Amino acid sequence: MGKNFHSPVVRQLHDYLFVILGAAVIALAFNVLLLPNHIASGGVSGISTILYYLTGWMPAFIQWALNIPLFIAGIVILGYQFGLKTFVGTMAVPLFVYLSQGFDPWTKEPLIGALFGGVLVGLGLGIVFRGKASTGGTDVIAQILHKYTHLSLGICMALIDGAVVVLAMITFDIESGLFALVGLFATSKTIDLVQVGLDQSKTVLIISEHQEAIREAVLFQVGRGITRLEAKGGYTDDEKQILLCVSQQRGFQKLKEVIKEIDPNAFVVVMSASEVMGEGFNR
Repeated sequence: MGKNFHSPVVRQLHDYLFVILGAAVIALAFNVLLLPNHIASGGVSGISTILYYLTGWMPAFIQWALNIPLFIAGIVILGYQFGLKTFVGTMAVPLFVYLSQGFDPWTKEPLIGALFGGVLVGLGLGIVFRGKASTGGTDVIAQILHKYTHLSLGICMALIDGAVVVLAMITFDIESGLFALVGLFATSKTIDLVQVGLDQSKTVLIISEHQEAIREAVLFQVGRGITRLEAKGGYTDDEKQILLCVSQQRGFQKLKEVIKEIDPNAFVVVMSASEVMGEGFNR
């Protein structure tokens, strides 16, 4: 049973279900929150919103008309296969937009529509990314731009989404463009939450004259693993050791108290660890 559950076929099916579910969430957000409130928050969906209000063309048909040639251009110009799952995501979003076009808007308040529409789109995209795919669209343009301009992919995406937002400001008004920016921000933050999760951990670096006492306290009082790192003082050139510990959020306060109790003068650096993997960490 365990081998069947982890077989390549089951994993592929799992990924496709994620892609389809994510596409359905994105389409729902588009029809009930973004489109009725004139929120064109970047991407092909934003372009379809603008063209819908300018021409009356159905957004689903506009998205298909843009996505299909962009997908083909990506394969031809970038020189690699995007994969069947990305093709499914590219086609599924307009399909679900078409199927859900008769749903009543959830709100007529643009700010609420932008905020919660952005959250739902981010949720949908995060689910699609967990299926190891994307929804294509302007992502392809960004990758082509990245290839020929050598700008970072993030800057290329920002330029394209920014162009759509500016076009929305020209088509509708400045306020609509500002709401679109709210939606983009909510989308990016939600994608991070879906990818990483809410329970962020802390990476703690400790330099102290009482390392052995701190090591034992962390191991046996706090119940966390700890690692010694060899280092050299930048000013004195003395050999030193740094203690490295990764703690979950709920145990971080106890870790701080233990270190402070043993050595109030310890030099401690705390950094956020967005994702921690490895056997034993969550046990």
